[in-house]
Amino acid sequence: MDLQIPLVQQAAVIEDPGPGGRILLRGDVSVGEPGVHEILVKLEVSGVCGSEIRALLGWSSYTPIVGHEGVGIVVKAGADADDSLLGQRVGVKWLYSACTQCSACNRGFPNNCGRQLNTGRNVRGTLQQYVVADSRFVTRIPDGLASEVAAPLLCAGLTMMGAISKLDGQLGPGDWLVISGSGGGLGHIGVQIAAKVKGFRVIGIDSGEEKRKLSIESGASEFIDFAEGNVEHRVKEITGEGAHAIVVVSGSEDAFRASPLLVRNMGIIVCVGLPANDFNIPIPASLCSARALSITGVAVGSEGQMEEILEHALRGDIQPSIQILDFHDIPQILDQLKLGGVTGRVVVRIPSGINS
Repeated sequence: MDLQIPLVQQAAVIEDPGPGGRILLRGDVSVGEPGVHEILVKLEVSGVCGSEIRALLGWSSYTPIVGHEGVGIVVKAGADADDSLLGQRVGVKWLYSACTQCSACNRGFPNNCGRQLNTGRNVRGTLQQYVVADSRFVTRIPDGLASEVAAPLLCAGLTMMGAISKLDGQLGPGDWLVISGSGGGLGHIGVQIAAKVKGFRVIGIDSGEEKRKLSIESGASEFIDFAEGNVEHRVKEITGEGAHAIVVVSGSEDAFRASPLLVRNMGIIVCVGLPANDFNIPIPASLCSARALSITGVAVGSEGQMEEILEHALRGDIQPSIQILDFHDIPQILDQLKLGGVTGRVVVRIPSGINS
């Protein structure tokens, strides 16, 4: 491609991760060079995930440049990379690469590879102008789907496709599903998948009028504000016995504590939210046995599920609620995410030039 690639770029960089961690917007960050199997992507937009707060607060080891919902154009290919991607619009996801040899990879689930590397954790993320990605694990974005719509589907949408798929063969149309955190970036997409694609009756749990409105618009049959009244009582009042399953999207420890109380016997608990690493779900083993509860978890879904949700988005079945903000707003966006103050998903425009 006839494109001048700069040596340095703008990036949002985490400094001093921990309780006092902060984001600096810098213009002197080097542009990466693609290696074997790798490509260089000039980003147009990136979603901002609530999990970035873990990096900011120092809850685990991350690169200083986070982000894993990037959409842009491939401008350079390294050795053994797929040259047909040059000039194509692709999505850069949480899964940077997988070993391709373990049992999970051999079964078609590289998203569950034990030796995977992740964008924004092991390698630089998408809150920068140019990102290096493994050509074998990016997703081509179909024509007709806006980049700002595709971005949140790369993590929020894919995660919820993976989570709802855990209920395949267990729940049927008309069954009750609780989604805690239903008005957030992941939750409202999960409500749409569950209600519009699977035909479940969804009870959204969140707090505030904006999140109630988004949950109902996304397809929830009922909404419960956890700050008002007894959630367990309301769920059982609505469902009779409790829900058939719950997807815990919220990272709130209270949401995890409440989960076994909101499902009926033989209920399924799907863990998605990411509280602090030292938090354990307080569910007695005897309770799991006595009530035949099943507990499972999801990080992200498979590439097949990625393609499926993009098709749903093209048809208009899935429509993420997005706020499009500027790159310089990233520090304020993360402050709002820390407080749980973001409804839907935030997508930031990536500057096109070094000084823009």
